[in-house]
Amino acid sequence: MHPYLPEIKKIFAANADTTIAKGAKAYLLNQFEFYGIKTPLRRQLSRAFYATHPIQTHAELAAIVKACYNEPQRELHYFAIELLGYHKKLWCTKTLVLMEWMITHHSWWDSVDSTNTHVISKFFLQFPEHIESYTFKWNRATNKWLKRMSILFQLTYRDKTNTTLLCEYIEYCQLEEDFFIRKAIGWALRAYAYTNAKWVINFVKKHPQLSNLSKREALKHQ
Repeated sequence: MHPYLPEIKKIFAANADTTIAKGAKAYLLNQFEFYGIKTPLRRQLSRAFYATHPIQTHAELAAIVKACYNEPQRELHYFAIELLGYHKKLWCTKTLVLMEWMITHHSWWDSVDSTNTHVISKFFLQFPEHIESYTFKWNRATNKWLKRMSILFQLTYRDKTNTTLLCEYIEYCQLEEDFFIRKAIGWALRAYAYTNAKWVINFVKKHPQLSNLSKREALKHQ
């Protein structure tokens, strides 16, 4: 076990709240265990820990991330995601493999979307040369969470959005029946509508096969 783990587990355990844990567990359909630490406090504890426990190599970073994911408590998964985001100076091509591993382990919308927020979307802005090869693979994968990320990785890109990829990836997934993929399509279109509402409205009109959920989400503020 990496020395990181016993220390942060001790800190989280000291701040545990069984009532909060019970509610959080129920919210995620009883799929994960929780210490019961609300997000603001967890982040405060985590950031203080990151700052006082430096990591020197990507190999060490990856080992800690995977060790945290092997623990049952969801807060440790969040800790790992934000740890990787904190150490963006260590990001390299090996991070691609690690991101993919994180998307496909203990997967649910909370961790997958958090990985996008803290790592994936920012990684591809820093290393755009890897966008097409990896996101295309994700879009064609059988894993629904990889598909979801192929659609959502540009969520915050605004005028930097590659609409060719967005269009291609949505078209490939538009007949998917999975709720999280349909929701992702609508969410991605709604986010881009803040930059180019006309493009999104025209896209929806030209794609009548989109699910009602995707259309409703896409045009929510139009």
